[in-house]
Amino acid sequence: MKIKLILVAILIAITTSSCVSTKSTLKNVDDNAPTPTLTTNNTFVLTEYSKDKKYGYDPDYPINVFYRNTKDENLNAERFLNALAGPKGEKITFSKIESCCPFPTKRTEIGAGFLDLYELKWEGQTEPIKLYVNIYEKGYLLVPIGLSIKK
Repeated sequence: MKIKLILVAILIAITTSSCVSTKSTLKNVDDNAPTPTLTTNNTFVLTEYSKDKKYGYDPDYPINVFYRNTKDENLNAERFLNALAGPKGEKITFSKIESCCPFPTKRTEIGAGFLDLYELKWEGQTEPIKLYVNIYEKGYLLVPIGLSIKK
């Protein structure tokens, strides 16, 4: 986490000194989104499907799972991902492959955050899919196109 914060600070210094805009490109942040309900298995209750092909698949439209404290920053991302299944209900596995795509946010001490990129796999799949997850901002939690809700 400390390395992440140092890298963000360096990136902010570079972008602000080179006159690059620090305006967020995230399109689906919504501070009025409800706090997700948890199941007894500590996963989020998902009930709605996204109609937007970009939701989760495009860094400007990440899945905004919001987490308030850095004690376990991956917790809400895992709660969300554990609530998903493959397109026909297949059990998925996922792994965080990188943090990328810095953006400005008021929810960190240094004023910037990173998106986390997760790879999802399931049996019978031809190619893994990748989803962008944002732990810093809130938004409505929807099932991305091509996935389903775990039973």
